[in-house]
Amino acid sequence: MAILKLLSEEVFDFSRGEMTQQKIKELKQSLNSEFQLIHELCLYVLSASQRTELIRATLATLHAFLSWIPLRYVFESPLLETLLKFFPVASYRNLTLQCLTEIAALQFGDFYDMQYVNMYTIFMVQLQSILPPGTNIPDAYANGSNEEQAFIQNLALLFTSFYKAHIRILESTAENRAALLLGVEYLIGISYVDDTEVFKVCLDYWNSFILDLFESHHNLENPSVAASMMGLQAPLLRGMVDGPGSQLLQRRQLYSGTLSKLRMLMICRMAKPEEVLIVEDENGNIVRETMKDNDVLVQYKIMRETLIYLCHLDHVDTEQQMLKKLNKQLNGEDWSWSNLNTLCWAVGSISGSMMEEQENRFLVLVIRDLLNLTEITKGKDNKAVIASNIMYVVGQYPRFLRAHWKFLKTVVNKLFEFMHETHPGVQDMACDTFLKIVQKCKRKFVITQVGENEPFVSELLSGLPNTIADLEPHQIHIFYESVGHMIQAEPDPAKRDEYLRRLMDLPNQKWAEIIGQASQSVDVLKDQDVIRTVLNILQTNTSAASSLGSFFFPQISLIFLDMLRVYRMYSELISNSIAEGGPFASRTSYVKILRSVKRETLKLIETFLDKSEDQPQIGKQFVPPMMDPILGDYARNLADARESEVLSLFATIINKYKSLMMEDVPCIFEAVFQCTLEMITKNFEDYPEHRLKFFSLLRAIATHCFHALIQLSSQQLKLVMDSIIWAFRHTERNIAETGLNLLLEMLKNFQVSEFCNQFQRTYFLTVEQEIFAVLTDTFHKPGFKLHVLILQHLICLLDSGSLTEPLWDASAVPIPYPSNTVFVHDYTVKLLGTSFPNMTLAEVTRFVDGLFESRNDLHVFKNHIRDFLIQSKEFSAQDNKDLYAEEAAAQRERERQRMLTIPGLVAPSELQDEMVDS
Repeated sequence: MAILKLLSEEVFDFSRGEMTQQKIKELKQSLNSEFQLIHELCLYVLSASQRTELIRATLATLHAFLSWIPLRYVFESPLLETLLKFFPVASYRNLTLQCLTEIAALQFGDFYDMQYVNMYTIFMVQLQSILPPGTNIPDAYANGSNEEQAFIQNLALLFTSFYKAHIRILESTAENRAALLLGVEYLIGISYVDDTEVFKVCLDYWNSFILDLFESHHNLENPSVAASMMGLQAPLLRGMVDGPGSQLLQRRQLYSGTLSKLRMLMICRMAKPEEVLIVEDENGNIVRETMKDNDVLVQYKIMRETLIYLCHLDHVDTEQQMLKKLNKQLNGEDWSWSNLNTLCWAVGSISGSMMEEQENRFLVLVIRDLLNLTEITKGKDNKAVIASNIMYVVGQYPRFLRAHWKFLKTVVNKLFEFMHETHPGVQDMACDTFLKIVQKCKRKFVITQVGENEPFVSELLSGLPNTIADLEPHQIHIFYESVGHMIQAEPDPAKRDEYLRRLMDLPNQKWAEIIGQASQSVDVLKDQDVIRTVLNILQTNTSAASSLGSFFFPQISLIFLDMLRVYRMYSELISNSIAEGGPFASRTSYVKILRSVKRETLKLIETFLDKSEDQPQIGKQFVPPMMDPILGDYARNLADARESEVLSLFATIINKYKSLMMEDVPCIFEAVFQCTLEMITKNFEDYPEHRLKFFSLLRAIATHCFHALIQLSSQQLKLVMDSIIWAFRHTERNIAETGLNLLLEMLKNFQVSEFCNQFQRTYFLTVEQEIFAVLTDTFHKPGFKLHVLILQHLICLLDSGSLTEPLWDASAVPIPYPSNTVFVHDYTVKLLGTSFPNMTLAEVTRFVDGLFESRNDLHVFKNHIRDFLIQSKEFSAQDNKDLYAEEAAAQRERERQRMLTIPGLVAPSELQDEMVDS
């Protein structure tokens, strides 16, 4: 038996990817013909043996074979009734359950429907004697032995497998429906078991079960949506609906009790959303979360989706269950951190799924009760949990806050209160929620609301020093970014500048004080505390600039030149430290913090220029003063003291101001090109940041200032091309991708320039060879889409008319080729022939012919290359999902479009502002 079990696993489980499909098929067929003997042996042992160990081994062997044997061996033999006979026996229970689960998961039309109903009915009768209905399954699981816990897990697998494949037959008659609902009750009970794996199995099933019910209901209510999905006219569909319509109502009635219990299950077990930062640790203390748990986030996503479908199926029941549970929190009957958390996470998760009027009514009650709960509950930890939940809920409902100014003001003032609460995580969450709310409601803060004397933003700025008094620097930065969003929404320029001046008052006073002292004695700037203060002031400016964009102009103009002076001075200090202390000096805390100031200066300028839309004059104003302090400094510095942010800043500038930067490109090249290449071409590891940003800068130049590249000497152009090839050979995905994009940009630009012949004669064959190398080496699969585009471009170029001179070396070829197309075809066949020695010349030639034939149809061209790769020995035994990345992305986009048609499925925070702001 053991030998047979190993055989099945060897052939069908461990060989995936090792054998071709054809080989597996042949083995299956030969084993199928032998299986009759195995089947007879198993049945004989099960009927005749008394030895427990032998029977267990036989059941384990059967389990290994069941997923692929012909169905007649299951349904037209005594196998099923034998298995059901063993099920009540404790020592065989789990193995039998596993076998029954394999059978339950099989789907072959409706031919064996009656056998399935029969199997289910007998099974349910037996189950009731083992696990009586009404048993508290979570308690039984918690107190059970390993075997008993495995039994409950296997039971979950059996129910979910059976229902996924055969629930419709059980729905068809009254006596089957009773057994079905009993099984569903068991599964709901199992869903409360405190074990992640068991819950995942149940949740996965509930999600697909409810989606199925919801989609039938949704299509019935919106015939036009369903019709467009199915490609039919709406009237046609309505005709179809009358029949299935009554059937659908029956299904909804059948499951109405089940659905209500499932709502309660989702509310009681809702997973923690990403925004919640306050958690209970293993010692029962309330602490700030230190690491995101991805499993929990995936679970939250599935539960949220499931609860939204449940909500659409019955809004009233969802609302009542939530309010009833909240009431139990208030009167203390059901109060616990966990109960309040899951309830509030559930309330937040269904945002956008109710009609606005119902949502408003519901939320007024929820927020009022939560605010009352803060008042009546004692204890710091309790208050922190309630605070975290209020913040999470209000952050999820921007539509409600926009429509109710009084609530919005109360909520924001409550957040300001929480900003003084030093319990771990509360202040962080208060700042994050404040930012989230302001982004969605910013206009409400700059108009004078009914009953107010001035806009809220003005009131906020007056109390600003007090509000942020207890916040850490990183929290203050989030606060400044939030207020920046408010000010940005003010349409009157004079008021806007006035608000900005008041917002930046605190950092500006400190900055003026430091610069004033420095003008007396430069040594002030060398003090570590002063350096930290300078860094903090710059970070505060960057935060405000990120939300204000070009409206930040008056503020940056104020500090710009002083900032460049500080930059230059700190740069000299760094160079001196490294020159004196050697490479280790660059790791000292003093040099690190000086470099942080330099980086933050670059980040501030980059953020401001990047966010300033349609302001070409700003570029002209800010770029010239930066040339020497920033670019000159980069060129003069030691390699270890060069900031990679210089490269990304100038990439942003060129992407922003495009051809206006043409005359500055030679200076940029001179400053960064040679010295950066020397840093990154020694190996694949050093200076990873410089690598990526260097190629991004090159790409910006190739895209917007291509003429500046043509001015390069052939030696310099060779360096550029070598560095591009070097980039796309890199195994670091984003560096390789940037290199490929840059290459494609260069090829397209050279094709339409007067230097096309010269460039292609030098680089065509090299590029083709290098692209084929990365395409076929199995290490660069994520670049597949771009590899294909580049090869297509090269092959199409041959007969595009742009290339008028031969690509071959006339001195080495005695008889000239009739055309470049023939030459490249031959060259490619030879190239691939040597790269794939296990392929015949005919196979390689067929592949190359296919490339040339399909060159004008990208879809066919791509599939042709993909098929070739997957057939090659190197790829056949690997995971090739990266070759299908484009199709997967298109599928994700289709799914997002579907989600947008169902209110609430895309969270309000993920919708673009223009869709939700009013």
